Amino acid sequence: MDFDAYRLNPAIYDEMFFDDGSPRRHSSLLHQELLGISLEELSTIQERVTRSFSNEGITFTVYGDEEAEERIIPVDCVPRVLSASEWLHIESGLTQRITALNLFLQDVYGNASPVGADDESGGNGTTPRIIADGVIPSDMVESCPQYRTEMRGFSAPHGAWVSICGTDIVRTNDGFMVLEDNLRVPSGVSYMIANRKAVKTSFRLLYRQSRVREVEHYGSVLHETLSELAPEGRTDPTIALLTPGIYNSAFYEHMFLAQEIGAELVEGRDLQVDNGVVYMRTTKGLRRVDIIYRRVDDDFIDPLVFREDSLLGVPGLIDAYKRGNVTMVNAPGTGVADDKSVYAFVPDMIRYYLGEEPILASVETYLCRRPQDLEYTLDNLDKLVVKRVGESGGYGMLIGAHATQAERDEYAEQILADPADFISQPTLDLSQAPCFIEGGFEPRHVDLRPFVLHGRQTRIVPGAFCRVALKRGSLVVNSSQGGGGKDMWV
Repeated sequence: MDFDAYRLNPAIYDEMFFDDGSPRRHSSLLHQELLGISLEELSTIQERVTRSFSNEGITFTVYGDEEAEERIIPVDCVPRVLSASEWLHIESGLTQRITALNLFLQDVYGNASPVGADDESGGNGTTPRIIADGVIPSDMVESCPQYRTEMRGFSAPHGAWVSICGTDIVRTNDGFMVLEDNLRVPSGVSYMIANRKAVKTSFRLLYRQSRVREVEHYGSVLHETLSELAPEGRTDPTIALLTPGIYNSAFYEHMFLAQEIGAELVEGRDLQVDNGVVYMRTTKGLRRVDIIYRRVDDDFIDPLVFREDSLLGVPGLIDAYKRGNVTMVNAPGTGVADDKSVYAFVPDMIRYYLGEEPILASVETYLCRRPQDLEYTLDNLDKLVVKRVGESGGYGMLIGAHATQAERDEYAEQILADPADFISQPTLDLSQAPCFIEGGFEPRHVDLRPFVLHGRQTRIVPGAFCRVALKRGSLVVNSSQGGGGKDMWV
């Protein structure tokens, strides 16, 4: 096949080609392979990759206005290639970033007085250092819906508030930058591994020639990270993955990961807490649980502490965690660090806690809670991307350049009704990569979500869930909004 109809745009970084149409060095083997494949062969490969996802039941759920719909995630068979030096840059930046984020969480919780304690003498201090030193406004933290006052005065084991992070990274002509951190219950790692298995099978010789670094050992790396966070004295820890159940949009991934790490897949009703210790009900009686990899949101994990009407959680779980009898990953309250307003301060966190300049840039962000930023956002809605601070998955977002005037006007009313609930960012020219679309190669915008594991040390498997905006001209890569995935080779 050829790339004669493939359109390059000097304003947009292309992952395979230079502006003159010649392939980048690290993509040259892939480019040569694709030139030697017939349309029929590539169509067969694409069909095989798609069928592998269908056969394994790899699905996600799209939530509409009236009902939820389960879909097979679309997958493109053409891998995206990163050079070893590019990956090293990303890896270094992510290690720096998760270190600073964990220090921030320890500061805003561990250095704050517990709820009900005397402000002058309670807890491990009264005011987080980063707030006391004026780096981040106190109301930015305290007004965040994900800031859990119930966790104040607590210190996570080994300082690992966040042990599993999925960071979304984009590339423009200015280089790589972080779009957002996913610190609560990040998903998508099963797609990274499934993409690799499906595409690797179809390009075996090319895969070996390209000396691609493996990602299939993610499960063993995750198991190692979780195990080293076990409570004191628990040398052969029992790990449980806590799922909301079969109707959750990511339930396939919960099953996949439980199998990968040798964990018990449990729902809240399978666990109980006695005298501050967590046990799992089994056919042979109660079995102690040492580590809980939870895929249940904060609000629902313990009805004695958070939502009392929750049927998904475990009464007494937070007490057991605070006593040090069980480790929870990720810790409750981590969402304050991936709030879209707090995101704007992560470069300052890196400078404050580490004394370093950020390795990975952040996207310029306007906080609509600030009068001048609100005015700028409303005056430039046609040029900006506007997001609700607590939303994810591409929901609640306006891409001004692709919206009608009526849609922008309606969104402006929502912003004015609650400015603190919105941030805005420039519309980025996301990099593009070749995709096999309707019998030919077409450019589509891409990002990548590597998964960072942090226990007593930081580990990052050399790969990512590469997301693709499959609709022509779209910048939205979320699968819930019409996006898909592809394999990424390092």
